[in-house]
Amino acid sequence: MILPVTFQTNPYLILDFTENNPDLATLDLTDTAVFTDYVFGQLRRNGAAVGVGGYNEHRVIYRRSAHFNQTDEPRCIHLGMDLWAAAGTPVFAPLDGVVHSFQDNDQFGDYGPTLILEHERNGKPLFSLYGHLSRLSLTGLQRGKRVATGQKIGEIGPYPENGDWPPHLHFQLMTDLLGHQGDFPGVCSVSERERFLAICPNPNELLRIPGLP
Repeated sequence: MILPVTFQTNPYLILDFTENNPDLATLDLTDTAVFTDYVFGQLRRNGAAVGVGGYNEHRVIYRRSAHFNQTDEPRCIHLGMDLWAAAGTPVFAPLDGVVHSFQDNDQFGDYGPTLILEHERNGKPLFSLYGHLSRLSLTGLQRGKRVATGQKIGEIGPYPENGDWPPHLHFQLMTDLLGHQGDFPGVCSVSERERFLAICPNPNELLRIPGLP
């Protein structure tokens, strides 16, 4: 369990942020309050406790931020899974591990406060990233600190301190950090898709949310 929700019994909603969702064309996604009202309005209307989805999704929402559009080929392929829930929702470690690194990636559209844990799975290293946390979540952390399965490791942050997004957790797995510390690409370009998916396995292998691949 990574949030205080049991996906096998609690209602959840799969959210679509591709061009197939006509709602997105009518929203000013650069206005985080408008974006937040849309996300949580969808959850309320569907009686959902949390919104989920996004792994390997070709998204249009990254057009809202220059952070994803700094080259001729914009980044649009989501490499993690998003769990959309209220700010302050606790986040729990899904596996035993240690704190690898952390930092506040503080710019519009970025992760905001970010934590990376290091684990061992099947005799090999596995890293997990938690983006859009509260700043308080980084207080008192130190590299190498041990973390147990089910231990609280932070909380979902409010905007704007969470990178100026509607409150949610970006959860991502990596088998290779490529030298990164406290940060790792959560979105890649179409041409980079195959390379990044090879080292960013599907987080639902751990979360096991029904209805998602």
